[in-house]
Amino acid sequence: MKRIFLLAGIGLLSWVNPGFNAGENPHTEKSPNTQKVVNLQGSISISGAFALYPLTVKWAEEFKKIHPDVKIDISAGGAGKGITDVLSNITDIGLVSRELTPEETQKGAFPIAVTKDAVIPTISASNPYLKEIQARGLKKDALNNIFITGQIKTWGQLGIKSNAPLHVYTRSDAAGAAETWAGYFGKKQEDLQGVAVFGDPGLAQAVKKDPGGIGFNNIVFVYDANTKRATNGVVPLPIDLNNNGRIDPDENIYGTIDQLTHAIAIGKYPSPPARDLYFVTKGAIKNPVVKEFIKWVLTDGQKYVSAAGYIQLPPEKINTGLNKLK
Repeated sequence: MKRIFLLAGIGLLSWVNPGFNAGENPHTEKSPNTQKVVNLQGSISISGAFALYPLTVKWAEEFKKIHPDVKIDISAGGAGKGITDVLSNITDIGLVSRELTPEETQKGAFPIAVTKDAVIPTISASNPYLKEIQARGLKKDALNNIFITGQIKTWGQLGIKSNAPLHVYTRSDAAGAAETWAGYFGKKQEDLQGVAVFGDPGLAQAVKKDPGGIGFNNIVFVYDANTKRATNGVVPLPIDLNNNGRIDPDENIYGTIDQLTHAIAIGKYPSPPARDLYFVTKGAIKNPVVKEFIKWVLTDGQKYVSAAGYIQLPPEKINTGLNKLK
């Protein structure tokens, strides 16, 4: 049985069972051209990025329909936890929502891109200036002066007719979303200004409850899974990509999650903060159960990506990942 524990309010999924016997008793049936896995048995433990957690849960559910004797334990605690756990041999797979550092690679981190998404700036749906802000958007320089330099402290400094304070929120945990958002400005997570909040769900809740708040989130924590719209109390803050002081029709890409993911897929939304999401193992994958799961994710599992609010990888990246499994 999959063990997934959710702490209300912040969405911290906090239990991983490292005491498994991964890859136990896999049986295979060989044919001249393929090797078909039959009655696959064993365990897979996974932890890491909030950004990749919802899709990984979906993948695990679908994979277990094919291989009911495979146990998959999943927890979310941020990309930093994912990379630490996998390099410490606590888990089989780390969910990582940023590029690896040279130090992590030297320690054996072995990344395979499995999907793509983006980080977007957010404000509360109860912001009294919401319509004006969404019509004007914010230029990259303004966002830099909010999140990095701290020079912008009121909504009035953004051209809004108000001197109300602007409250900035960031992440307290080592987060791929924070590292990616800082990377948009050529900086690191530690350069981000604001009140630090744990986890993607926690950051979304903090901004939602504060009419003067501004933050950033992975897109799956902004849009409602059923309506496909930003109806969860926190809404996208459009980026004025051409710096003309308004959101033109071709910049208005935030209406639905499908509209936004399409814009990311075709490169209309900048990268960063768009980015690849990774399964990371320690060294090349030898465990046959883990290998079969990742292979499935890169092939049949891709059909679940779009519906979950993510972007499918292009064929060349899929092939790169499959070649790493050989």
